[in-house]
Amino acid sequence: MPKIAIITDTDSSLPLDIAEQYDIYQVPITVHFGEECYISGETIDDLKLFSLIDERKKLPTTAAPSPDAFLKAFTRAFNQGFDEIVCICVSSKISATYQAALSAAELIPEKPITIIDSLNLCMAQGFMVLEAAKTAKQGLGIDLIKKAVDDISGRIHVYAALPTLKYLAMGGRMSKLSAGLAETLDIKPVLTSNEGKLELLEKVRTMRKAENRLLELAEECTKGKQIESIAMIHVNNLPGAEALFKKLHISLNLDLQPIYADFTPGLSVHAGSGVTGFVIVTK
Repeated sequence: MPKIAIITDTDSSLPLDIAEQYDIYQVPITVHFGEECYISGETIDDLKLFSLIDERKKLPTTAAPSPDAFLKAFTRAFNQGFDEIVCICVSSKISATYQAALSAAELIPEKPITIIDSLNLCMAQGFMVLEAAKTAKQGLGIDLIKKAVDDISGRIHVYAALPTLKYLAMGGRMSKLSAGLAETLDIKPVLTSNEGKLELLEKVRTMRKAENRLLELAEECTKGKQIESIAMIHVNNLPGAEALFKKLHISLNLDLQPIYADFTPGLSVHAGSGVTGFVIVTK
């Protein structure tokens, strides 16, 4: 069977040690503060991102990897002896990354490259990438890898809570007046992944109630199902993610270890510091 490389982008939020374990290469999203360019996972992480945001009182812009960045990743894989490539990209509903990967593949039409739009993000995308990598390591072909990725995509559940609306207001996604009123009333948005986007599910009062709502949602989406994998996602809030997992461990009677994953700058800039949530894969 051909040797197949798995490539993705840093919006997959895959921790570096896991990516290295499965030989997954992540093409980085870039973050721009004016003329300054930072590379996600290399020259900037969530901690540095929000340090710069709070210092400069403004949000940066983010950019999808260029076709050239993907071309370099593809060429690197072929030079390392891989026969084929599967590249799984962050949702095309929120990023031009998928189109950039397609453009790169067109530059080397003689090479077998499959580009997949995950229609997901963060560790929801990450779990799809992991499934592809595990399938590839079993020596299975492209068709079975695509089937495995498609299958797991229907078993992924994503929920998260925002502790502050400050960064949404800074980015213009809500007015400062509305954000200020919401902060006064201690309103916390609960988010979910829907049709390739991270969207508002509902609003609750206080972070404690938001966390309780996350527990309820976890119970609802796993009712009558076994849990295959779980990732705790967060933005500069590992203690919050660990505390939330302890509650999930009890409420769902979990007997598996979670992956703790930073949102990563390409995504966290759109949500804000302090976010906690989970991605569950059911069997």
